[in-house]
This record gives sequence, C-alpha cells and structure tokens, in this order.
Amino acid sequence: MSYVDFLTNVHTSTKRNYLERVVQHDKADCATIAKQYGQDYWDGDRQYGYGGYRYDGRWLPIAQKMVKHYDLKPGDKILDVGCGKAYLLYEFTQAIPGVEVAGVDISQYGIDNAKEEVKPFLQVGNATKLPFEDHTFDFVVSILALHNLYNYELYAALQEIERVGKDKKYIVVESYRNERERVNLLYWQLTCESFYTPDEWEWFFKQSGYTGDYGCIFFE
Repeated sequence: MSYVDFLTNVHTSTKRNYLERVVQHDKADCATIAKQYGQDYWDGDRQYGYGGYRYDGRWLPIAQKMVKHYDLKPGDKILDVGCGKAYLLYEFTQAIPGVEVAGVDISQYGIDNAKEEVKPFLQVGNATKLPFEDHTFDFVVSILALHNLYNYELYAALQEIERVGKDKKYIVVESYRNERERVNLLYWQLTCESFYTPDEWEWFFKQSGYTGDYGCIFFE
C-alpha cells in the first residue's frame, strides 16, 4: 500500500468559503437534501452539493497520470466505485483507447445523467455489495466516495473492492491533518460519514485487507 496523490491540483483550484457554507444556509437541511444524491446534489444550488456538475475535461490529466502510473493497457478492465456521472471513466477511454470500463454509483440521477459514451457500462449499486465476480478488474478506482459510508459499510466496501480487483487499486477520500483542516472539513462537507486522519484511514484499509494505494484531499 502506497500513498499516491493525483488530485491535489484539481482540488485546490476551487476556492471555498467554509464559514459562509455554515452561516448562510441551514446546514442540516442542506445535508439532508444532499444525501438523497438527486438533482439538487448534482445540479442544484451550491449549498446542496456541486452546484452543477458538468463535463469540462478536468479529469483527463488525472486519468492520463493513472494510466501511466499503473501501466494500464488496451483491453484492461477498469471499475469506478462511486462513479457519479462517470467523467473519469470516459477520460480513461480517451487516455487509452481499447480499455473496458464499468461504473457503479448509489445515485440514479448520476447514472441517468452520466457521459453518454459510457452510460451503457454503468449501473446503480452499493459499494458494499458489488455485482461482479472475483478478480474481474485490472484496475479499481474510487474517488471521493467511500468517506460517505459509515464505518461498518466502509469495511464491507473495502473488502468488495479487494475482492473484485486484481493487484491495481486506488482510493481517494476526504481527510484532515490538523484541527483547522478538521473544522474546515466539518463546515464544508454535506455527505461525509467517516472522518479520519490519514493514519486512521491507513489503519482502516489494513484492517479490512485492502492492498491497493490511496490518496487524500484536505480542506486547508
């Protein structure tokens, strides 16, 4: 298991007013709506989630870095757990033509409004019970999804990722390294259920038997 960072540049390119997120709206109400993972979460007002999650090409450099780092080749099978609108999966098909992709997400709205080119390869499902045979995928990726699970769900999801994958796996989660980042995460998040430091995440990965790599994003 190694710590690998592919996302910091994209994550830090967005400016966030953490305090405004708390004081301008009813945070509890916004979180309740966000956790439905419907239109409000993806394409509604910013207080409920993304504020409009549209394809803009930002995931292509990330897909290219992953392809290079994990030496992915045409014919490889890639699974995205928590794929959302599947922009990253689409970029894998552009970065390395000939790969086979599949995606699972809890959000029916996300799947229904996914990138058209990869929509046939997506399905609604839960990370805790992936609908695939053992060792199906050459690369399994999960970006900013697993922290939305409770700890007992997280344990099951990690075991499922390990089960359906082969040797190449990569997970990114929200985390914090100090009290300021912890407070900022609490202010900003809407759907997070697992709040851990990087050391705690690594402990959880090892306890579940996960053998892949991981990365974190921080709210500085």
